[in-house]
Amino acid sequence: MLRRPLIAIALGAFLVFLIARFGAAASAPEFAAQLSRQAPGVIAEAGGTPSVRALFRSPRGYPSRHPLLVGGEPLDESTRAQIAMAVGAVPGVGGIRWSDGDMMAQSGEPVFRPLHCQEDVQALLRARTIRFEESSATMDIASIGLLDEVATALRPCLGSIIQITGHTDSSGPEPGNIALSAQRAAAVRAALIREGIPADGLRARGVGSRQPVEGLDPTDPANRRIEFSVIATEPIRPTPVDTPAPR
Repeated sequence: MLRRPLIAIALGAFLVFLIARFGAAASAPEFAAQLSRQAPGVIAEAGGTPSVRALFRSPRGYPSRHPLLVGGEPLDESTRAQIAMAVGAVPGVGGIRWSDGDMMAQSGEPVFRPLHCQEDVQALLRARTIRFEESSATMDIASIGLLDEVATALRPCLGSIIQITGHTDSSGPEPGNIALSAQRAAAVRAALIREGIPADGLRARGVGSRQPVEGLDPTDPANRRIEFSVIATEPIRPTPVDTPAPR
């Protein structure tokens, strides 16, 4: 007696499933296209170049609300994080992944910026400076103790990305300044790794003399400095579609 009603209920449920499935499939391309139209504006506002694009498709090529960001390889980690979070803030966008393997933001996830670590390091560097031998990436002996203190201040922020930026004054040719500032930032990174700071959380770059201290002449030796920035969010929980490849 109950067999026919059960069959009818099962068929009805299956029919509802099919309607929902195909209805969603029909609207997915339009929804992905809508998100794709909004993305260029927010990418530009976040500091992205015209080469940075958000591709709203799955790894198999289907329309998706989980965008793949491409063209960000030359950008620094801070700009990449800002772009990803800006795209993630667009209503309807899901998890975001970079084409080179970095996943930086997800819509609706709380952002955590442990800036207290950056402030602690800046306090250490207000009175003292990590110094190097002239025209060299070799730190002087007096700076080694200061670097120990910097490593201690950074430990509460482990799990975030820490940017090490090297600066020079403008006394030499800029190509040489950029190379030297990058070498000095790399030397500080290597020293922090020896202090026990995980290598995968440290980024090093050199900007030469392009960013002098505000109020100082670009040739002032005080522009020769190392700066630290805590630039990433806490890692989010990836879903299968979001899981990044190695970068």
